[in-house]
Amino acid sequence: MSLDTLYTAETPEGIALSLRPAGLVARGLAYLIDFAIRLGIFVTISFAVGMMGKMGVGILLIAYFCLEWFYPVVFELTRAAATPGKRVMGLRVVMDSGLPVTPAAALTRNLLRAADFVPSFYGAGIVSMLWRHDSKRLGDLAAGTLVVFSDQVSLHGSLPVAEPQAPARPLSAREQMAIVSWAGRATRLTPERFEELARVAEPVLGPDTTGASASQRLLGVAQWVLGRRNGAGAADARGGAGR
Repeated sequence: MSLDTLYTAETPEGIALSLRPAGLVARGLAYLIDFAIRLGIFVTISFAVGMMGKMGVGILLIAYFCLEWFYPVVFELTRAAATPGKRVMGLRVVMDSGLPVTPAAALTRNLLRAADFVPSFYGAGIVSMLWRHDSKRLGDLAAGTLVVFSDQVSLHGSLPVAEPQAPARPLSAREQMAIVSWAGRATRLTPERFEELARVAEPVLGPDTTGASASQRLLGVAQWVLGRRNGAGAADARGGAGR
């Protein structure tokens, strides 16, 4: 049995996203940081309205309600998609498709913290996070959300190794850029989408005499565009271009 903490999601465009769900410890520490911030705000407001009598009590109750239920929602709908505590821990909230969290999902996951709290001290939520490989609590399950580490990723990687292949016709600069960009996304696209896009470029591949897939042949063209002519896909591009 292999252990894998990665969660793979596929966007409607066919791009495969590898997300790393945050576990109990990281999320627990983020919650404690947010709790300290909310407590500080509540204490400050209580001092400010302490001399206002019943009106002050009413304001304090409204402040408590907003801090408890809407503090996370407001921050999760920002560009960072995270409360201050989550940002300190390098976390963010996304939909389980990898897309940005929606207002409805943010509201649902936070209102259902009441269910996670059952029977006490977030018992149900803790059990759910420990049980599932994606560390979803009950609110996340209902809202279709994930709390993940927000490590930056590169949309373009190194080109896969392929035998250089000359295109069937001269390529414009724009076409060369498109092919190299496509090849650099080999690890970001699902195999099906990668092959589908390669078939779009079949006119520049010429007749197939090797039985290789369209994607493998187009990868060869990408290597050729980069100046690699010696039959080794891993050769240095500048060295190949100088020949």
